[in-house]
Parts: sequence; C-alpha cells; structure tokens
Amino acid sequence: MGGGYSNRTRATQFNPTGMVRKYPNLQKKKIYIPELKKSVTITVSARGIKTINKNGAFKTLKKAGLIN
Repeated sequence: MGGGYSNRTRATQFNPTGMVRKYPNLQKKKIYIPELKKSVTITVSARGIKTINKNGAFKTLKKAGLIN
C-alpha cells in the first residue's frame, strides 16, 4: 500500500501548470438597451460586462455583431 509519489510531486510532475484548463467567467445577463427600447439576454464574460459598463450596451453589442 505504501510508496508512490508525495502530493508535492504529484502536483508538479503529473499536472504541470500549463496543462490546466482555464475557462472564462461566463455570466448570463439581461441588459436593457434604450436605443432599441427592449431587453436582451446574453451570455457574457465578466470582462465583457466591464466593457459594456464602460462603453455602453448598444455600442458594444453592435461592435460584437450581436445586434443590427
């Protein structure tokens, strides 16, 4: 039963840092767009939410091609 690898070896040798999968922080948000007078539900990353807050919903979503 004994032997094997220590947890420290296991953490580095069998799971190198570059091999870890990293996923974006996706959120489902309902955003009201005054220019269109309606709300849209989008799945957006946390970084995208910050961009929408900074530049405005209509401008950002139009640039992304999500609305016409």
